[in-house]
Amino acid sequence: MNAAPPSATITGVLLPLALAFIMLYLGLTLQLGDFRAVLRRPRALAVGLVGQMLMLPLLGWVVAELALSAGLPPVMAVGLMVLAACPGGVSSGLVTHLAGGDVALSIALTAVTSIAAMLSLPLVVDVALQHFMASGLSIDLPLAQMVRSVFLLTTLPVLIGMALRAWRPVRVRRIEPVAGRIATGLFLLIVLATFWSQRLVLAEHLGGVGLAALALNAAVLAGAWGLGSQAGLDRRDRIAVATECGLQNSALGIYVCVELLRQPAMSVPSVVYALLMNGGAIVFALLMRHRTGRHAGGAGAGA
Repeated sequence: MNAAPPSATITGVLLPLALAFIMLYLGLTLQLGDFRAVLRRPRALAVGLVGQMLMLPLLGWVVAELALSAGLPPVMAVGLMVLAACPGGVSSGLVTHLAGGDVALSIALTAVTSIAAMLSLPLVVDVALQHFMASGLSIDLPLAQMVRSVFLLTTLPVLIGMALRAWRPVRVRRIEPVAGRIATGLFLLIVLATFWSQRLVLAEHLGGVGLAALALNAAVLAGAWGLGSQAGLDRRDRIAVATECGLQNSALGIYVCVELLRQPAMSVPSVVYALLMNGGAIVFALLMRHRTGRHAGGAGAGA
């Protein structure tokens, strides 16, 4: 029997385990009351859904049109739309935590948008194919497989973490700082491993697709933050909404392009965006923590 290649081991085994541990750690920081609080603030949940399901595809369309006029191949423009139609990524909860946002809101948005994407993603992709490539393809998303993957990588680890916190609160509080450092380290390793495994793709397409992906990520983060501000959300909710909208499930985008549409070149925007969005997420988290610390320091000085 031939051994699996290292890249397959990383993406097929180590990456899911790392993501599951990250979600387990987030569960250790949550209580059932945190989700009750989210339900008592339906406006925050609604704003996040509007940002993810409406604003993101619209901004993706604008960026794709501009990039197309600048010489981007139509197949790449469709790839951008596939990405924009994907739900939030599982790492958004950790970035929300690092940035000081509402983790329960982020996780709730990830779960809801992952389910809603079963209907919205095929619609957006079909319209993009007809508009940019003058063709339409009927795609049959593996509903059961996607739901199972989301449950195993996000919901189940969070529930286990919450159960451990309720069962052994003292012990969990003792190990929580260590688990947090491990989760942060795993997240950074995921970013570095993705960068290294896709370095050739990044080098080849950074000039065209990279600029479009960077513009989309910046526009989404700014647009989601502005949307939350206009809706009167507090700072923690705005961070959660912006992070959820800015971090997409790029793995799903790659799967749709390669396995369902049989267009490997179309997956390039998802690959490049996966690299850039994590870098942008780290910068966003650091900026939010810096501003939070500065505001706290100013309040302390004025006390």
